[in-house]
Amino acid sequence: MKNYLLFFLLAFQIGIASENHKKTGFLNSAKSSSKKDTIPNVIDYKKYFFAYDEEEEDDCDACGCSASGGSMGFSSMLNSNFVGVRYFNQSYKSTDGLYSNSKWYNENFNTIQVWARIPVVKNVQVSVLVPYHFHDRATETGKQNISGLGDITLLGMYRLYQTHKDSTLLVHTLQVGAGVKLPSGKFNEASSGNINPSYQVGTGSWDYLLATEYIVKRKQFGLNTMLNYVIKTENQKFYRFGNQFNYAGTFFYLYEKGKRSIVPQLGFAGEVYQDNYQHKQKVRNTAGDVFFGKLGIELGKDKISFGANVMLPINQNLTGGRVEANYRWSLNFNYGL
Repeated sequence: MKNYLLFFLLAFQIGIASENHKKTGFLNSAKSSSKKDTIPNVIDYKKYFFAYDEEEEDDCDACGCSASGGSMGFSSMLNSNFVGVRYFNQSYKSTDGLYSNSKWYNENFNTIQVWARIPVVKNVQVSVLVPYHFHDRATETGKQNISGLGDITLLGMYRLYQTHKDSTLLVHTLQVGAGVKLPSGKFNEASSGNINPSYQVGTGSWDYLLATEYIVKRKQFGLNTMLNYVIKTENQKFYRFGNQFNYAGTFFYLYEKGKRSIVPQLGFAGEVYQDNYQHKQKVRNTAGDVFFGKLGIELGKDKISFGANVMLPINQNLTGGRVEANYRWSLNFNYGL
């Protein structure tokens, strides 16, 4: 099922962009849009909610290592530009798989993250994520804990195309972007040999992001689709986590009454991990994939917003079946700039 959804997203984003290009001409649209468009404030963002919203899924190393967002996204649904704090939890269980009755142990990846989305110039916004991780897991010898500053992520998004709101029944927005993940989190070489090699607070490497996002809106209803790819490099310990491909689709609805806003969300998200390498040699049982269903809501009043999201696995194959995702959830509190 997830393969069909992935193909649909890719074809949908490319097809819509191509069709809009044919109908209106990209250069003419860009010139016309540049005369009218300005970076919206919070109130304008609600007015043009689906045209400006970003719900990109961010880079999450396999099983949560140094995850910037654990596939929870880079942005708020109600504030175009903001600064905030969010907490997210990722729950897993792992086993050595040596015997059919080998014991499974619980692992919890916890992150408190300062995040922001800041306008730079017209049509360009930069997202900044600074995570602090505190993870724990059960082992045969007792409970283990690690904590520390994670890998800081910077992502710039450019609005490549947008239909005029008064020219069509559907409003389309296409954005592209690139970013970098800094090696600010500590990488423990000893932990890389564990069943779950991503039990870390950092990868110790410079990693690079490529992202694209397509949004379509009809009145208060909207659909957001996303594709991104994370290119990971070798760290100073000669360990390289596998490159990662993320995809997602989210249906959402904006309800407003006075100064209050409610945005329920329903969708899916998937992650595909390539093999890790150590000293240029492939590490066995480190590739995999996972497919989630997700449910969320965001509540807002004036410049303040509160959000919550839950993700549950539908299908998965992580580290040769030795690691299983249980669930993910997050809470965020933001102040609009």
